[in-house]
This record gives sequence, structure tokens and C-alpha cells, in this order.
Amino acid sequence: MGDAFSYGIHLLSAFVLILCFAAVYLKVTPFDEIASIREGNVAALLSFAGALIGFCLTLASSIAHNSTLMLVLIWAFGAMVVQLVTYAVLTRLLPGMNHAIETRNTAMGGLMGTASLVVGIINAACLT
Repeated sequence: MGDAFSYGIHLLSAFVLILCFAAVYLKVTPFDEIASIREGNVAALLSFAGALIGFCLTLASSIAHNSTLMLVLIWAFGAMVVQLVTYAVLTRLLPGMNHAIETRNTAMGGLMGTASLVVGIINAACLT
């Protein structure tokens, strides 16, 4: 029963953390990704999906490598910060990034999503 309980707690916690990350990320960005995605904006989808997956990679690595839920929570917070810093740095390096995503520039959305994935992969690997 202990393993099933631990599994359930980690799974539920991971879903809550993903929702928290998504809520914070959506608040930080200056445009409404969800509305853009609903309108068929693939650039917004690529950008947001990359950030979500990048966050989840670190979260999954943390769950796999840490024995306590508290450590998972700490690393999840760190992963959130890293993804938000990635967004901030890339939008500073490419000042037109947000506008490009809003105007459906899929290449720029893909670049933002790819950067988030790359950072998430490296961040996850650092936990091993």
C-alpha cells in the first residue's frame, strides 16, 4: 500500500505543480496564450508547449531522483524559475518575440518553445 500511496501523492502533486507553473507562466507573458491557441495560433502553441514540456522534464527527473516530496517541490520551484528566466532572457535578446508570437510567426514561436525544451533538458540532466 505504501508504494501505491507514494505513487498517488507524486502523481497528484505533479499535476498540481504543472497547473501552478502554467498559471504563473500565463500571468508573466504579456498576451493571452490560451486565447491565441483557441484561435489557432500555432506560434503561441509552440511557445507554451515548449515551456510546459521543459518544466515537466525537470519535474519528472526530480520525482525520479528525490526520495521526498519536499525535495520534488523545491526542484519544481527551481524549474519554474529557470523556465521564467529563459523566457525573460530570450524576449530581451529578441525584443520582437512577443509580438511575433501574437502575430502567428511560427518560426519565432518554435524558437521560444525549442529554447524552453533545451533548457528543460539540461536542467533535468543536472538532477541526475
